[in-house]
Amino acid sequence: MLQINLKGKKAFIAGIGDDQGYGWAIAKALAEAGAEIIVGTWTPIMKIFLMSLNAGKFDASRKLSDGSLMNFAKIYPLDASFDTPDDIPEDIRENKRYKEVEGYTIAEVAEAIAKDFGKIDIFVHSLANAPEVKKPLLETSRKGYLAAISSSTYSFVSLLAHLGPHMKEKSAALSLTYLASEKIIPGYGGGMSSAKAALESDTRTLAWEAGRKWGIRINTISAGTLGSRAAKAIGFIEKMIEYSEINSPLAKNLQAAEVGNVAAFLLSDLASAVTGTILYVDNGMHAMGVAVDSPSLQESK
Repeated sequence: MLQINLKGKKAFIAGIGDDQGYGWAIAKALAEAGAEIIVGTWTPIMKIFLMSLNAGKFDASRKLSDGSLMNFAKIYPLDASFDTPDDIPEDIRENKRYKEVEGYTIAEVAEAIAKDFGKIDIFVHSLANAPEVKKPLLETSRKGYLAAISSSTYSFVSLLAHLGPHMKEKSAALSLTYLASEKIIPGYGGGMSSAKAALESDTRTLAWEAGRKWGIRINTISAGTLGSRAAKAIGFIEKMIEYSEINSPLAKNLQAAEVGNVAAFLLSDLASAVTGTILYVDNGMHAMGVAVDSPSLQESK
């Protein structure tokens, strides 16, 4: 029987802050396949994430098929907006959510992972943030636009650049994108659509560069809508979920585990010849040209 086997593999997942998002689902799928899970959590929410984890609030979500609980080998604070300590503004250093935390820049986390675990096999980028995501693109400031690109796109480039030397040959990296990169999604603003388009372009370029330099495969999953904590920041995610369920070829609600399962495949040796690819996991929504529930398609009475 053909199986995904990640026993002995070490996976670093950047961007887990609760048990709702795709990052968690990917971690769980990799753990099911036997991988050791290392996590990077956004520095400002690190404390509450650890408190919730230690209090058992995620235990139901951590349960694997054999009855055991998914464990994290280590959880690092990570703010992927900063490459090195010199990049951190003074107001961030003195912020109460940062002041008591050390080593949260990309370079520091990459070095800590190498020191603690040696070479890793898998890198997953599950990070996205746009401070002005509710603003139309025409009303997005330069600062807001660049912040979206920095947090959501360049962070993948920088993390890969720093982690690459610490990844084994034939390793794999994966990011998450969204259909707004290529189609108009009104309300998905603040430069996030631009960030996702850049991420997809970078996926192809990095597949060439990281493939030739380190032998690492680079892919991205274009995932459908999910009611995660991060997605709720958009403000209309429930309507997007309903729209997708009604109009996609597979008229059903997308489950985070479905994205996790595809991620496990792409990050395994079963996908050893797959790189530079955008793989849609969205119930086929990307293939639709019209909305079947549009009033213009309804028969007149």
